[in-house]
Amino acid sequence: MSQDHATDLLRRVKSVNGHMRAVERMIEEDAYCIDIIKQIQAVQAALNKISVKILDNHLHSCVVTAVNSNDARERERVLIEISEVFEAATKV
Repeated sequence: MSQDHATDLLRRVKSVNGHMRAVERMIEEDAYCIDIIKQIQAVQAALNKISVKILDNHLHSCVVTAVNSNDARERERVLIEISEVFEAATKV
């Protein structure tokens, strides 16, 4: 992962942390429920964006390396790994 990519991801994670502190504060202050839900949805969207960026990096680095490899087991391993990530994402 490049330093710029890592810096961007860390910036996004710190932003999510700030939003989570806001959710905590809103709950403590008995804020309007819909406002809390909207804040939580913003956190979820931000986390999804972080996941997409990490997955994109993984696909363009680790997966490309494995697919170009002569090791069939390694190719199969990364494909299974990606399938498992998507399967886990659909379980709520």
